Amino acid sequence: MKKLTILLITLCCVACQPDPATLTFEVSFSDQVSEEAKDGRLLLLLSTDDSQEPRFQINDGPNTQLVYGQNVDAMAASQAVVFNAEQFGYPIENLNDLEPGDYWVQALLHTYETFNLATGHTVKLPMDNGEGQQWNRSPGNIYSSPKKITIPPNNQSANFSIVMDQIIPPIEEPEDTKWIKHIKIKSERLSEFWGRDTYLGAHVLLPKGFDEHPEANYPLMVFHGHYPSDFGGFRTTPPDSTMDPEYSERFDVEGYNIIQQQEAYNQYLQWISDDFPRFIIIEIQHPTPYYDDSYAVNSASQGPYGDAITYELIPHIEEQFRGIGEGWSRFLYGGSTGGWEALAVQVMYPDEYNGAFAACPDPIDFRAYCLVDLYEYDNAYYYESEHKQVPIPAHRDYLGAVNSYMKDANHKELALGDKSRSGQQFDIWEATYSPQGEDGYPVRIWDKKTGDINAEVAQYWKENYDLRYILERDWEELGPQLQGKINIYCGDMDNYYLNNAVYLMEEFLESTTDPYYDGEVDYGDRAEHCWNGDQENPNHISRLRYNTMYVDKIMNRINESAPEGANLSSWRYKE
Repeated sequence: MKKLTILLITLCCVACQPDPATLTFEVSFSDQVSEEAKDGRLLLLLSTDDSQEPRFQINDGPNTQLVYGQNVDAMAASQAVVFNAEQFGYPIENLNDLEPGDYWVQALLHTYETFNLATGHTVKLPMDNGEGQQWNRSPGNIYSSPKKITIPPNNQSANFSIVMDQIIPPIEEPEDTKWIKHIKIKSERLSEFWGRDTYLGAHVLLPKGFDEHPEANYPLMVFHGHYPSDFGGFRTTPPDSTMDPEYSERFDVEGYNIIQQQEAYNQYLQWISDDFPRFIIIEIQHPTPYYDDSYAVNSASQGPYGDAITYELIPHIEEQFRGIGEGWSRFLYGGSTGGWEALAVQVMYPDEYNGAFAACPDPIDFRAYCLVDLYEYDNAYYYESEHKQVPIPAHRDYLGAVNSYMKDANHKELALGDKSRSGQQFDIWEATYSPQGEDGYPVRIWDKKTGDINAEVAQYWKENYDLRYILERDWEELGPQLQGKINIYCGDMDNYYLNNAVYLMEEFLESTTDPYYDGEVDYGDRAEHCWNGDQENPNHISRLRYNTMYVDKIMNRINESAPEGANLSSWRYKE
């Protein structure tokens, strides 16, 4: 009887427990910003740092603030959408686990549009609007001004209302100058794939004497990289003397904004000097609904960007600006994303280009996909262990100190968008390398929440986009086409561990004999991302010199490899 009494008292106490405290946010948008219903990814952002808006404080590192996301379909003006414990968040997954205290809160709707693809699928994706696929500043996205709230102690519930009444305005396109021209063409290949008019753009830097020498035809240098709003690193005037110096936390350098302007002006002085070679440089605009650029190759979910760039955009530029228009006269270079693109385009279009200079390239061997071996590991977030979870790092400094892990980066992306739609790094690799799923979106390489790897998808990646594997598999055919064209540079303390894949690539390249690859692989001692082959200057300087870094090597390559009768004189004039 005594035991029964104790049990009844215990049950009574449990039954009398109050419901756990809940935290909810009701988000809507004003009809003053839009009267139309909206599809998209609705984001709730919270920050304890009032130095800037929460939408600009989401990152992989230890200073990140908070984001929660959910999809909305046909969200109408004044319709309240609720955030509660059901929405996935980063870096704290559950809203109810937030610490009590003061926060700045903001909401943003990253709008989606409907695409009817040539594959027969209908998908909803964020269209680039001239910003290079950036969710927190894309024109047309609607958001709220930050407001301060107080989350009560854990035993109290709270509900907050947020109204999005701001809209991000359009971006003005850059104007042509004497030196820099801007072009945009409709791509027939891409328009067919996406089911709507789709355009490619480029910023074109013209050589000195272009107008004065109509008889000249020029080699073409393609500087691959992230979305360029204009041609970067070129300035016809000295640094602005009224500008206040700014500190670069990344490089621990005072007045880095002044250094950048000085380097841009120095490039201009080189560009117009009598002895500098005359050629055309282009930076390409090819954003997709998945990222700020397409990775410049054909892919199942993004379409034929490789063919569109190589067979539509580049011939158009060469025709308009008197390029030589032959494979021996075209060269590729870039760093990070641009490094992978330079090498991949050279490998996949071996006769259309005459050399790639790939700095700190994204993983070029998927046995070292950062620190994950996609072919041997079962999980991308934790090393295999029987009794403990050892997280796999994603980012380090030059001394090896880790400040984020694979799980962090991917959970941030999952909060920002599902179905590879975050617009972030791992999702664009997935959108580029993966097969297209039955729903029209890329097939996941791993479960975004748990990190469990899909071995079947990994094999698809291997056969189609693992550059080291492709070279080794097809060297008998590709070797003669690529001899002397492959050059790779990377810091041995790359922040994203990209040097590991370069080691594996170098191991293969140095083993080639029929023919020997006859290129260059070099490393920067303790150099971080994005080291590009300069053994004499610090990274914060050399990264500003891509457009002059490889000129001597390119000129040597032209002299050694140009076919008999090639145009080697019309563009070698002096003023």
